[in-house]
Amino acid sequence: MTDQMLLRLAHSPDPDDAFMWWPLVGIDGAGPEIDTGRWRFELVAEDIETLNAQSEEGLYEITAISCAHYPAVRDRYALTACGASLGDGYGPRIVTREPMDLESFKQNTPMIAVPGARTSAVATCRMMLGGRPMPCTVVPFDQIIDQVVDGTFSAGLVIHEGQLTYAQSGLHLVADLGEWWKGRTGLPLPLGGNAIRRDVEAIGGPGALEEVASILRASVEWSMAHKEQAVEWALRWGRGIDREMATTFVEMYVNKWTLDVGDQGLLALRTFFEQACSMGILSEAGPVDVIGFEAVSGGGSA
Repeated sequence: MTDQMLLRLAHSPDPDDAFMWWPLVGIDGAGPEIDTGRWRFELVAEDIETLNAQSEEGLYEITAISCAHYPAVRDRYALTACGASLGDGYGPRIVTREPMDLESFKQNTPMIAVPGARTSAVATCRMMLGGRPMPCTVVPFDQIIDQVVDGTFSAGLVIHEGQLTYAQSGLHLVADLGEWWKGRTGLPLPLGGNAIRRDVEAIGGPGALEEVASILRASVEWSMAHKEQAVEWALRWGRGIDREMATTFVEMYVNKWTLDVGDQGLLALRTFFEQACSMGILSEAGPVDVIGFEAVSGGGSA
């Protein structure tokens, strides 16, 4: 279709995002594996902190953002029911060069390398510290482990595949933030969200947001149904991991909440925002608009 409308979808350069969205364009852009209707998709890969910053300007029609960044951009973007990353008892990890227990970390928090000031990982870490400021320096996510190993920092907050590979570099686990959050709330930890710019409705006409959300869900469903092929593609975004580890990582973050955030996922989001706001870490989120949720679960916001 030559008159298809372009939607740029920006995602983080990690295996689970790559796994979800490649059916929209096909292997190496060979053509979509699913029917994208009147829309044509273009994929862009950027680290999550860059995407958080770019979302403030509304650069992309569809973008990954940290869930913690949603309150800052909710006037411009809504979340989609499909495409979220929630950690069910696991998540970003605080690691150190020398062994340190959690109580020592809380009482004498060292300067810590973090993947971005706007990330859910940082917001969760600050909640664990009771809301107080955290001494930290932003470092590209794929350099954090190396800079803890070489002594530039004594602690790091690792995301993406670093959650699985830090021990191979001789680092020590202080805390798994997803485990801490589940112990505190009984809920999965909201980490990454998929956001769609609200003006897509003006571009495509009434119902366009729900229409695009259904295409996004079809992409994830296609990948889940063709897992071997999708993991092979996702491996291109795995740094220092083999196929088995890539499969493990994808299975951690492409789960039932990724397909549809559902009632429990919405409760997790609402709880996350309320607790972070009460500690002064995030601004108030207001109603959480989730496009594509209403048709499945009977309500479009939390």
